[in-house]
Amino acid sequence: MALDAATLFVTARELEKELIGARVDKLYMPTRDEALFSLRTQNGSKKLLVSARSGSARVHLTEEEFENPAVPPSFCMLLRKYLASGRITGVRTVDGERILFIDFDTLNEMGDRVPVTMSVELMGRYCNLVLINQHGKVIDALKRIDADASQVRQLLPGLPFTMPPMQEKLHFLSAEPQQIAARALGMARPLSAALLASVVGIGPALCREIAYRTDPADPDADRLAPEKQQRLVQAIQLVREAALGKGAQLCAIYEDGRPVEFSFIELTQYENCEKRPFNSMSALLDAYYAEKDRTERMKARSYDLSRQVHALVERAQRKQQARMEEQRNTEKSDIKRLYGELIQANLHNLQKGMKSAELLNYYTGETITVPLDVTKNPIQNAQKYFKDYRKLTTAAKMLETLLAEGAAELEYLRSVQYEITEARTEEDFLLIRKELKEAGYLRGFKYKEQKRPRKMSEFLRYRTSEGFLVLVGRNNAANDKLTLKTAAKRDIWFHVKNAAGSHTVLVTENEKPTDRAMTEAACIAAFHSSVGGGDNIPVDYTEIKNVRKSPGQKAGMVLYVNYQTAFVTPRKEQIEQMREG
Repeated sequence: MALDAATLFVTARELEKELIGARVDKLYMPTRDEALFSLRTQNGSKKLLVSARSGSARVHLTEEEFENPAVPPSFCMLLRKYLASGRITGVRTVDGERILFIDFDTLNEMGDRVPVTMSVELMGRYCNLVLINQHGKVIDALKRIDADASQVRQLLPGLPFTMPPMQEKLHFLSAEPQQIAARALGMARPLSAALLASVVGIGPALCREIAYRTDPADPDADRLAPEKQQRLVQAIQLVREAALGKGAQLCAIYEDGRPVEFSFIELTQYENCEKRPFNSMSALLDAYYAEKDRTERMKARSYDLSRQVHALVERAQRKQQARMEEQRNTEKSDIKRLYGELIQANLHNLQKGMKSAELLNYYTGETITVPLDVTKNPIQNAQKYFKDYRKLTTAAKMLETLLAEGAAELEYLRSVQYEITEARTEEDFLLIRKELKEAGYLRGFKYKEQKRPRKMSEFLRYRTSEGFLVLVGRNNAANDKLTLKTAAKRDIWFHVKNAAGSHTVLVTENEKPTDRAMTEAACIAAFHSSVGGGDNIPVDYTEIKNVRKSPGQKAGMVLYVNYQTAFVTPRKEQIEQMREG
């Protein structure tokens, strides 16, 4: 959800209480369209984030840490020139517009105090930051707009600052609920769409919420029953009062841990989603967008890394196919040897210059045609066939080794593909890149250890219904550590059969595990695999002492003997119940 005018009004009212009188201490631009103000207030230091990035434009206090570029952007230098050491004197909005003005009292080059205003414009793809002087003229804009870009509104240094053209709609916070309802009811379209077409100031989410509270079916507005028309007025009134400060309930909606919406009222339309309450709009926006940005970064990193590994898999498959083709060619080695033998046995019947010869195959009694090189004599032709035979025999032995190595490489790369699907943090992706770098697949990547220690354990922890501890590796490096260093010899090792998956260890503490504990551990191993959503999944298991690693094997790759196979069907709900932490 983008910040609509009503939500921005709620945010501005909160920021006004927090920031009036605050002094600008430092000013950064972490990205080309985000500005971070470090402020000193009577209640201590605070950080104000102003983002003009399309898709996540917002303004709020933040607790997040941002990495600043070594060279500040030119607009950052402009902001520092005009706003450094300035005091915030006002925070205000315009009814119906997604624009917030922050007024500063600053010193000019002559040392005189002058007012400067920053217009924070959060209007989708028209997001912008505009600096305005005391005469109402544009000092500069983050995104300059000339006459070629817009004939209606230009934002260039020296031009008078003008507001965007107003829409011919009712203003949600100033119009009467009955007036808004009457306009919407005159439209032959779903109620939520009619509300969106009738007013400015609220976005699609709030329009859907009003319609949902009126009638969850979202019927056409012009066919709304009289009793529901009254309910519509009440819903509009409720949202208006919440925006104006009466009965607000700040909440964010999460679906499968992913942020999907937020508002200053309870969004009842999301019945089966997690609803997280917040005490302030800044806390809400900070948490919502931090998670959203993190999710988007993870998606981008996952896509980029997946694309790289997919290319590696395709290359390995092409190499393997080429080797298999060569192996099929080596099967002709026996015919080369036979030709050489037949030529040697018939030297007295052959002469130089012959293109071929009909010779008796004394192994089968049949006559076969043997091709000959016209430039070579019979002895040289025989030697050539024996030489080709030796080369093909040697190649066949080498190809057996290369095919085994290729199969191991494909198995490893598919395990990395599985790792990528399971990665949940930036550190996870960095560790995968580090692993690929060490395996020789990535060049130019430099891994930097995090300044702060990782809070996340290397292993996932589960507890079976009978109290046995089960550990699962998060990635190939953790798999090696779990299997080869952490686990005891009598612990039980599990891994899905013939598929990519995590190493799973049932910690026995020298006790004999029950059949139930073994089954639950096998289910956990099957769940943490590339085939975790299937039924009757084969899982190999054996004691740790039967698992070893050969020299040269890549991370996560092991050999095991004396194993048995169980067929299990993992259920996500049961696995989650056994999860610790």
